[in-house]
Amino acid sequence: MSTEDCVHEMGLLSDEKAKQLFMAVVRKETQKESLPRDWEICSNLRKLWEMCGGLLLTIVTMAGQVACNPDKSDEEWIEVYTALAPRPSTSRTEYQLTKILSNCYNDMPVEIKTCALYFSIFPRGQKISRKRLTRRWISEGLAIEHQGLSAEEVAETYLNHLMRRKLLRATEHSSNGKVKSYQVHGVVLEYLVYKASEENFVTIVGGWVMPPPTSKIRRISIQCSGLRCGKELEAMNLSHVRDLTMFGSLEQLPSSSFKFGVVQILDLEGCKDFKRCHTKEIYRMLLLKYLSLRGTDIKKLTKRIGDLRYLETLDIRETDVLELPKAICKLERVVNIFGGNKRTRKALKLPEELGKMGNMKALRALSGIDIGGEETTADFHHLTDLRKLTIYNINYNMIFQHSVVFSSSIEYLGGFSLRALVIHDDSAEFLKSLGGLSSPPMFLNALELSGKLIELPKWIAAMDALTKLTLSLTALRADNLELLSKICSLFSLTLSLNAAKQDEETAAIIEDNKACSDGVIPFPVGGFENLKLLRFIAPYVPQLSFPDGAVPTLERLELRFSNFEGLVGIRGLKNLQQVYIKVQDEASETTELIVKEMATAAREDRQGPRIIFD
Repeated sequence: MSTEDCVHEMGLLSDEKAKQLFMAVVRKETQKESLPRDWEICSNLRKLWEMCGGLLLTIVTMAGQVACNPDKSDEEWIEVYTALAPRPSTSRTEYQLTKILSNCYNDMPVEIKTCALYFSIFPRGQKISRKRLTRRWISEGLAIEHQGLSAEEVAETYLNHLMRRKLLRATEHSSNGKVKSYQVHGVVLEYLVYKASEENFVTIVGGWVMPPPTSKIRRISIQCSGLRCGKELEAMNLSHVRDLTMFGSLEQLPSSSFKFGVVQILDLEGCKDFKRCHTKEIYRMLLLKYLSLRGTDIKKLTKRIGDLRYLETLDIRETDVLELPKAICKLERVVNIFGGNKRTRKALKLPEELGKMGNMKALRALSGIDIGGEETTADFHHLTDLRKLTIYNINYNMIFQHSVVFSSSIEYLGGFSLRALVIHDDSAEFLKSLGGLSSPPMFLNALELSGKLIELPKWIAAMDALTKLTLSLTALRADNLELLSKICSLFSLTLSLNAAKQDEETAAIIEDNKACSDGVIPFPVGGFENLKLLRFIAPYVPQLSFPDGAVPTLERLELRFSNFEGLVGIRGLKNLQQVYIKVQDEASETTELIVKEMATAAREDRQGPRIIFD
């Protein structure tokens, strides 16, 4: 690949629109509503957006560079312009798509340039999970603790810098407002692949045409499958590979070509054709730090998982692995264990030795687990660094003798590092007991309680750090909303119900909740001082009422349902910008009529919030 391969023909903006876009990006990324007048009229800045030739990508990239260098002098910007100004004999498009990207790349700190090259590992058009990316950076040592910031915080600053540079864009946000996934513009990715090849950062097989590697292969991204791919891999010396990422099928992976002892990052997320022989090969990768088998066909982990003493992240979500062997307790460096299936609520059983031996004290995230089965643990007191605990299943009858221990664990960890707690309890028997906690986990940022929960713990109103709250729709009651409105820090509130969980008892609870407030669920006037996002995800959503003064800061309302009874007072939500409506499965005639009326009202009311129908 050469830089000429990065040339594309695109529509051009006028000088005035180029200026508006340029200044809007600078204003946004410097977080200033208005810029000094000398910025607006500065001839050197004007030269910067004019030399972009009206091409949107180069304008925003150049603006991102200006925003990231607020202290640069006029003389320095003159030097930038002189170096980048197109020559009369040079194609303006070629100039725009090479020199400006190259200048932006070279202007970044070395450590961020390395992290930018990491995006070349992923195929064109792929949505890249923020957490997947940062965990890999940390495992490879690309993001480390620095000046009082944790490795995770350093990784976040790198991502924020790349966002300000406009080298990547957010494609999905989680309900707490944080970016969930990113995507790299195709032209930018081409440039990063070119640089990655030039610097021997990664070797890509399939997806891109790259020259054969001239030195040792340290990282490899396999983006193809089939016989041709297998032959190409067989011809390579892969004995020095320390970072292996595959997309597609494992069928053509030539295991005989690997000296598995040096691999530290193995990411097979979503790969098909995973066989028992692959598991055996993984157990020989004794230096592994990051192992993702998410979405593969793996069925079981054996005791040999205990040989991977350097392992920091184990991701076996959405697989058939539903039990961890006792040997997992040997992994004293492990930081993250992710298992189970969020959609189906299949949960991962932990060995009871985890609670007895007191090992694995480095754990910070334990997700998708089962509590209450035979030979499992309910004691997590020793995991004082644990920040996230996600329980997908509680067998209350079996855990009853351990419920005091589990409740005590939640109380104890809440006083240390625990910041996110998710509990799915179909019977809600354990959830009901939470109201009796003597020391509730008051420092949580995120809390999810799912089950046939009707009455909320009274202490929830005093959770001053809570920004993200998810509850079962059975808790949608006027008195509960009054309680929740007192949580000053709350950013997002979700009330949901899995269609498979809506039985006669659940339906009766929802009807009783409606009857308590004359058939309508009213939101209280006042309170919810920082609530920006309100979501309802359920087969059936009752009528909702928003009197004047209710949820004053709400910006987005999401409704996903099969049957819906309507909204009252939506025009009184002064800050509401967007309403997202998705009708799931077959809707009733009443629901279809309500949705049509909302669509008509949205077309007629140009001043109201934007309503999106999916």
